[in-house]
Amino acid sequence: MKIYEDPENHRYVVEVDDVIAGFTVYHMAGGRHIFVHTEIDPTYTGKGVGSALARYALDDVQSKGGKIVPLCPFIAGWIEQHPEYRAIIDQTLLDRINLHTGAGSASS
Repeated sequence: MKIYEDPENHRYVVEVDDVIAGFTVYHMAGGRHIFVHTEIDPTYTGKGVGSALARYALDDVQSKGGKIVPLCPFIAGWIEQHPEYRAIIDQTLLDRINLHTGAGSASS
């Protein structure tokens, strides 16, 4: 398994046997990675590929001292299962977005 950032396309990519198995898309705003969408090829569902991708992406942002806004349900749900990553969420911005859109909070 190979995981890497593809900054030109604003995403992190996971490959298995040189085939793209999934990716998570982000937008940069105010120095924050706003994760908006994740796709994992159904062939790799339940094999830890999505979890490895999420961990890599969040560890990468954290290692750079960055903050995230998990609008993507997959990333938000993954953080719910791994609360040690809550510290890198820009909770104030997430709450403002959720208030505006009527969505729930990733830390509730």
